[in-house]
Amino acid sequence: MDDQKFFADCQARVAVDLISGTWSMVVLYALADGPVRPGDLRTQIGGISQKVLTTTLRRLERHGLVQRRRYAEAPPRVEYSLTVPGQDLLVPIRALGDWADKHAESLLADDEDRDSA
Repeated sequence: MDDQKFFADCQARVAVDLISGTWSMVVLYALADGPVRPGDLRTQIGGISQKVLTTTLRRLERHGLVQRRRYAEAPPRVEYSLTVPGQDLLVPIRALGDWADKHAESLLADDEDRDSA
């Protein structure tokens, strides 16, 4: 890896900054199976407030990872889905999930050991 990949103006750092929030990767992963309405998305994720979900969706939409589709019906209906770049981002998100699954026990045990020391 090139030593300059994580300087302030590099693409890799921009990507890391984009998904480093608490909920970004969770929201992207929750959209993996197709369009979802915000209420259903919130239920599926659990533990996320409506305000935080809306802020996260807007941020992901602004960066081109999520698209919002508004239907002209009464009552209004909105669905969110992944764009092609958002779908492509699922590859490293799933890889990180696999890594966490493999190492979670030892990482949590290390945290508990440090806390009790």
